[in-house]
Amino acid sequence: MNGNKAAKPGAPGRWIARVAPALAAPILALAALWAGFALIKEGWISGGFAPAFAAVWGVAGAALLFFVANWSVERLGPKVRARALPFVFVGPAILVMAWYLAAPTVRTLALSFFDASSRGFAGLDNYAYVFSDRTMRIAFINNLAWLVFGTGFSVLSGLVIAIMADRSRFERVAKSLVFLPMAISFVGAGVIWRFVYAYRPEGDAQVGLLNALVTAAGGAPVNWIVERPWNTLFLIVIFVWLQTGFAMVVLSAAIKGVPGELLEAARIDGASELRVVRSVLIPSILPSIVTVATTTLLLTLKVFDIVYAMTNGLYGTEVLASQQYKQMFKFLHYGRGSAIAIVILIAVTPMIWYNLRQFNKREAFS
Repeated sequence: MNGNKAAKPGAPGRWIARVAPALAAPILALAALWAGFALIKEGWISGGFAPAFAAVWGVAGAALLFFVANWSVERLGPKVRARALPFVFVGPAILVMAWYLAAPTVRTLALSFFDASSRGFAGLDNYAYVFSDRTMRIAFINNLAWLVFGTGFSVLSGLVIAIMADRSRFERVAKSLVFLPMAISFVGAGVIWRFVYAYRPEGDAQVGLLNALVTAAGGAPVNWIVERPWNTLFLIVIFVWLQTGFAMVVLSAAIKGVPGELLEAARIDGASELRVVRSVLIPSILPSIVTVATTTLLLTLKVFDIVYAMTNGLYGTEVLASQQYKQMFKFLHYGRGSAIAIVILIAVTPMIWYNLRQFNKREAFS
């Protein structure tokens, strides 16, 4: 008894000796990492050596932080260790996401209430501009067209191709050809389709594929890019060409998960192939269709690259993202640009929330 009582006063000291290094080590490692980047910022390391140093120091510093944090957690008690260890791996990712996403979002929201110089408070004037300006109304209408036609045709064409390819002997080849455009960036696709839509005056040799076909059939060449309001639909065709492959792959995988006995039972009952697809196949893969549709909706709400590469928003093809870009970097009105960014964020947030909720239901994070 006396021996136990004598040991107790030393317990806090041992706890401090164990916990103090565990807390100090990550702080020292972080300070060392910060000091390395401070050398670049202050100009101590410059020239061509600076990028290489930053890359090596960043990778090595991140590895050091993980090692030190893991070592620190291992020095703690079993209960604390079990609770703290997951944060060693998740914590840095959360901090990076907060630094690169949460902090800019808060700053953008704050800037949306200031004037062009970001110095004078403007209240809701920037938001009033977003919802009242004529060009912004055109951008809203065009974004709605992208949302409806871009999403609808992408999902529909992907579904049709997935069903047809599933019953074809050339399934792999067909799917590969349809999926190939997914390897091209939106800007790259815009450059390619500029040649497809290229226009030359009547009588000149047509270098554009579409006008070459029109003139070969005896028609007059058309300047597709300036034909309002059809030019927006012509741009949406590019988006559909790119996204059909994504929709096809996801829906094809869902179709293969439908039990063959279920489809065969419907055929035995006398249902036509169209009825089987409409009444059995589509309801069975409906969650996948919704997932593809919501993912594509996010892209249409944020679409910028295709419009920028094809028309730069001219000829009535403005969208919200192109207007945000112009307000921020062309007109240097940071308040209006920030307000448009917040409107886009509010528009995409329900889609993101819905997708995360669906993934959570399917235990995607478990």
